[in-house]
Amino acid sequence: MRRRILIRVLAILLGIIAIAMVPSLLVALFDHDSQSVRAFLYPLVICTSGAALALILGRSTAVSFNAGDGFLLVSLAWFLTSILGSIPFILTGVTANPVDAFFESVSGFTTTGATIFADVEHLPRAILFWRAMTHWLGGMGIVVLTVALIPLLGVGGFQLLKAETPGPEKDKITPKITATAKILWFIYIGLTALEVLLLMIGGMNWFDAVTHAFATMATGGFGTKNTSIAYYNSAWIDWVCTVFMILAGMNFSLYYRMFQGKIQDLIKNTELKVYLAIVIIASVLVALTILPEYGTLSRAFRYASFQVASILTTTGFATTDFDLWPSFAKTVILILMFIGGCSGSTGGGIKVVRHVVLFKQAGNEIRRLLHPRGVFSIQLNGRVGRKDVVYGVAGFVFLYLALVFLVTLVVSSSGTDLVTAFSSALVTVGNIGPGFGLVGPAQNYSNFPDYVKLVWSFAMIAGRLELWTVFILFTPEFWRR
Repeated sequence: MRRRILIRVLAILLGIIAIAMVPSLLVALFDHDSQSVRAFLYPLVICTSGAALALILGRSTAVSFNAGDGFLLVSLAWFLTSILGSIPFILTGVTANPVDAFFESVSGFTTTGATIFADVEHLPRAILFWRAMTHWLGGMGIVVLTVALIPLLGVGGFQLLKAETPGPEKDKITPKITATAKILWFIYIGLTALEVLLLMIGGMNWFDAVTHAFATMATGGFGTKNTSIAYYNSAWIDWVCTVFMILAGMNFSLYYRMFQGKIQDLIKNTELKVYLAIVIIASVLVALTILPEYGTLSRAFRYASFQVASILTTTGFATTDFDLWPSFAKTVILILMFIGGCSGSTGGGIKVVRHVVLFKQAGNEIRRLLHPRGVFSIQLNGRVGRKDVVYGVAGFVFLYLALVFLVTLVVSSSGTDLVTAFSSALVTVGNIGPGFGLVGPAQNYSNFPDYVKLVWSFAMIAGRLELWTVFILFTPEFWRR
């Protein structure tokens, strides 16, 4: 019974993703690109037909999930969605290698932004739009979208939302999980539309504005130009992208509370204050370091703040090749790769709140040495934090670093240098995109063996799903339950 429900929900989800191919199909029709039309039309017809059949055959079936079902469904959803997303890359002929197509699709949906294409400007516009769409869907979460659109999942929807959304604690904004998912998407759509408007004011055409807004709000990084945002050489566009990357790296539930007039929730939010402090301090440090290269402080701060926001939020856009910056600036960028955005944001990485928790716990351990009989606890947002959150954060960080080192080992087995191997592992697990060395902002991921790309793909999905959701499937206890 549960197997049938699982297959039914996955079929519906794939149908939803296939429907998201319609805008790319329309772009192909507008461009009279018959090959791209077929590339999107075939999976669209097949998957929507399967979804319709699943809806009809299961109309009287109640859908309910426990935690284990949620982990399995979300993991399968991301792998199957990535396979579906890779089909247009193959059918359009932009790549003949299924592994490359899968890697590009995974990178898109997980909002990593790592690409195998050296020349994106010669790709069909329909493919460029699809790459941006995979970002936008994956940013807020394809399963969150499903929960929002299918009320039948409301019974056990929180298990799905919990298995997918980033952060150590999962909060319901409203009592009904479907309402929560819809609110998150309305906020997401509103911010995206605002950025599109501002980018068009700055001189972007509608196509570039939409694709870059999709990539920015999803903290993804796929663009339409080989030199990324640097192509436009516009201070207005740089600052618009910088601001919206920072906004996308914030917890989206805070926007809802702000709209409700609960400004105190923002002021008291520990993670938000630390996040903004990191942005400001890192931008100033990098700006002062690269000042001789850019001449004026305002210009240096523009480039520094853009790259700091891009790496901290794991967006991956670039206005310059930061791999050529002085060592101190690159060290700051490397540290930001270990941090990430806020919990509940579209950003990847370890997340700011986890660093806050570990920092506060480290302080408690020092005080405990001085006062062995003392009782100490961490405080977040003016409230005492639960002890199990500390244990969960510690376990997550260990697993995160273990996966980074494991991926580094695999990549280095292909003969890749250590800087490239380590940074590629760090940026794929953290869903960042550009790293250092052969995967720097001026490079791409095409010239590596297929087995390395598959490992990177696994790392990107595991990182996007906060590790636990994927790794729990490898435990014998999960399958014995």
